[in-house]
Parts: sequence; C-alpha cells; structure tokens
Amino acid sequence: MTPKIFLMVGLPGAGKTTRAKGYAALRLTPDEWMLPLFGESTAGDKRQVLEGRLILVALAALRLGTDVVLDFGFWGRDERSALRWLAAAAGARSQVVYLPVGRDVQRARIAHRQATAPHTTFPMTEDDIDVWRAQFQEPDTAELTGGAIPEPPDGYPGWPAWAAGHWPPLAEIVHYRHPS
Repeated sequence: MTPKIFLMVGLPGAGKTTRAKGYAALRLTPDEWMLPLFGESTAGDKRQVLEGRLILVALAALRLGTDVVLDFGFWGRDERSALRWLAAAAGARSQVVYLPVGRDVQRARIAHRQATAPHTTFPMTEDDIDVWRAQFQEPDTAELTGGAIPEPPDGYPGWPAWAAGHWPPLAEIVHYRHPS
C-alpha cells in the first residue's frame, strides 16, 4: 500500500494535535520539541531548522512505507504545496487536513490549555491571535481534494529549492525529481 502523509492545517487551538493523535501513523509535532529544546516556541530560526529535520524524518519514513502526520499548522499555501510535491517525489500520497476554528472557540481552547497544561504550550496574546488569523491562508478546494500542485513562486526552479529556502535542512534534497 502506498504510504500517506497527513498535513495538519490550522491555527493554534483548532484541534490539530488531538486529530493527529487519532491517525495510525508516525506523528511529528515541532511544538513538542521547541519548548524542551529551546524554552520557547519560535527561538528565531531554530523552528524552521527543527521543522526541516522533522520533514527529513517524514520523507525517510514515507520511503520505508510508513504513514506520517506532520502536525505543524501549515499556515501558508506554499508550505503545503512544497510538502505535497515532496511527498509525491518520495512515492507517497498526501492529504491536507484542515481544521477551521472560530476566534471565540480558539481563544477559549488556548486559555484552557494554558490553564491546565502550561508545560505543553506557550503564551499567546489576543494580539498574537489576531495577527495569526490575518496571516493564515485557508486551503483551497484543489489542496483539500488532492488536486494539481501549483508552480512554485517566481525565482524558484522547483518546490525542492523553495523548501530548502524555507526549511534549511532540506538543502540536501534540492535535486529531488518529481515522478512524472
């Protein structure tokens, strides 16, 4: 059976991790590594480096036939497109799993998590939530149904090059070729 990668898409408090835990797959979640390793959720460029390392693990697992869940949030269309492309290049299927959340529900879930399990999260202000909601790009129908992957942004010869610029550890995969 062809392995599958699940891309968990949504804002903090959307329920991504809860849903991700329901899949019989290797689950990779940068939030579970950032606080123990660096004491904060972003730590400058360290998050992009960590995410890149987790993606390399995911690609290796897919090549071995193991299903993978990437519980990153994937707020941007380019991130999702790059990973859908990389999954296909690794011989895997991909599924974008979008969990929308209203602002009031999001705020309540974040407050509950911070009150009951502060060691698993990081502080988030009302302003943070508003900024993040404005930055988030909802998946379109093509993404949600496994449709065609768009071309990478101008200036990039392919999705591997875009991915390497976004997640530095992926520089070693720039020469990936898509199975056409």
